[in-house]
Amino acid sequence: MKNTIALLKKYDEIKIIDAALDIYLEIPHLAYAEVKKEDGGKALLFTNVIDAKNDIKFEEPVLMNVFGSYKRCELLFGRTIESVADEITNLLHMKPPSGFMQKIDMAKELFSLKNIFPKRLKGEGECQAIKYLKEEVDLHKLPVLTTWEQDGGPFITMGQVYTQSLDGEMTNLGMYRLQVYDKNHLGMHWQIHKDSSHFFDQYQKAGKKMPVSIAIGGNPLYTWCATAPLPYGVNELLMYGLITKTPAQLVKSLTTPLYIPKDVDYVIEGWVNPSEMKIEGPFGDHTGYYTLEEPYPVLEVSAITMKKNRTFLATVVGKPPLEDKYMGWATGKIFFPLLKTTVPDLLDYHMPENAGFHNLILAKMQPLYKGHAKQFMHAFWGAGQMSFVKHAIFVDENAPKLENYEAFATYILNRFTPKSMFITEGILDALDHSSAETLVGGKLGIDATLANKVEPPQLLGDAELLTKVKEVVPQAVDLHQFMRRTNNPITVISVQKSKNVKEYFDALVELSPHLRVVVFVDENKNDIRNSYMLIWRVTNNMDALRDVYSAGLMVGVDGTNKTQLDGFTREWPDDVNCTPSVVESLKIKGIWDFDDKLFKKFQL
Repeated sequence: MKNTIALLKKYDEIKIIDAALDIYLEIPHLAYAEVKKEDGGKALLFTNVIDAKNDIKFEEPVLMNVFGSYKRCELLFGRTIESVADEITNLLHMKPPSGFMQKIDMAKELFSLKNIFPKRLKGEGECQAIKYLKEEVDLHKLPVLTTWEQDGGPFITMGQVYTQSLDGEMTNLGMYRLQVYDKNHLGMHWQIHKDSSHFFDQYQKAGKKMPVSIAIGGNPLYTWCATAPLPYGVNELLMYGLITKTPAQLVKSLTTPLYIPKDVDYVIEGWVNPSEMKIEGPFGDHTGYYTLEEPYPVLEVSAITMKKNRTFLATVVGKPPLEDKYMGWATGKIFFPLLKTTVPDLLDYHMPENAGFHNLILAKMQPLYKGHAKQFMHAFWGAGQMSFVKHAIFVDENAPKLENYEAFATYILNRFTPKSMFITEGILDALDHSSAETLVGGKLGIDATLANKVEPPQLLGDAELLTKVKEVVPQAVDLHQFMRRTNNPITVISVQKSKNVKEYFDALVELSPHLRVVVFVDENKNDIRNSYMLIWRVTNNMDALRDVYSAGLMVGVDGTNKTQLDGFTREWPDDVNCTPSVVESLKIKGIWDFDDKLFKKFQL
């Protein structure tokens, strides 16, 4: 962490904040705004960290937004992201050498691979310089942040969670949020699809306690490795060795059999009783909504160790864009070669951050036969973490660059018809709130590889069209048309919802000469001219099986909050929002320098 801070200072990528700031809301609110600035703002080092409620001043600083720009990602990797992807591609396509020089080159490459494997050391590491055992354990000695007003408590947000299978043969490094319940208990939010949860099942069946060691800090690449979507049973720290060409050096935890990197800043060790579950949450999550209270396993902490000179690493999640935008960018680039082993005709893919990553994937492919795009959809929805993707749009090799949203959307809308849609059901991320039941729901695929011939509608101005819409849907409040120059303009209608949206769509069929794609949103909390946040809202709120309709050439999408009007019986979560009094306090202290226009644009 000290080396990281020095590196960021050298390249003017860090801002030092010396004002006394609270772990409750103040520090995370500043980080939340900073990453939304152009190019991700700066990394933030808070040097004067307090817990005002308990009258505590912490020794250590808090570092946030460390991965929050493309430049900082590559600084932390120590090389270009593309070079890592190229190396994985070369390994996957390694062929037997045909001559002496090729044998020499291969020998060099294979010899370098000896450094990717983590190395277990004897003795203790600098992460164990300070030890708290048994009754001395107190999680409140760590500056754990409470990010949002409705959060169930403080959460560790950048913990490296080390676990192993029951037989000790497999290890896993994952990142899961960790709720601090009291001085020696943490909530373990490993979702049912995660590797640690699979290990937990083994301990549960055997009736044995499960060891867990949680590291915080050290080389930021340890933290990134915890997010790497590697196949089940593959040690994520192999990626650290591959990237840095040096093995991760590990030491054994004091009270568990798990090994952790010797140079992390903190280690929290403990045991999970498989028979004990506790309500975890709410938590303002990366979806931009609060995930609701649910029972999760509990870790009883047996030891806390730390460096003498330490830095507490944290992140903040909520509405996009956030630090995970840049971490996700690196992950997508690096693991593209592995994804191509499942779908070899894939040319490129991109997951827009304002769709929360798993809510939308854009993919470019080389279609070779009829139905090829639908085959791809099935492959994506069955491939590791891609299986959580809700909406997928596929284009052919002639499509514009996926990140050029304006050109990409034009390309799709000029060839889209309702028959381009493919709707099915599959597993969903545990954080998804829109489906009728947890963990499973509707998925929408769009095959835009085919150039369907579509006649454009008879365009009207927004005001004239709104007048006609209100005649058949009196609950309509406002209306705006996007992409008017395409064959399928998108009409967003805000409503004060008093009935199921399907009834509004049916009423609009008589206006179908003027409409193509119609998206309904609630009038409250939505700016119908803000496309960035509309994509965030709608991809979060829709379940394709329930919320997509068609009639002739007209398609409707229900992006409203779901209620009993929709037969929705689950609790609908609140948006994540900044606390106004905290923002005002930061302004009074002279350290809130976030533009009001950006505040409105990103709906903070």
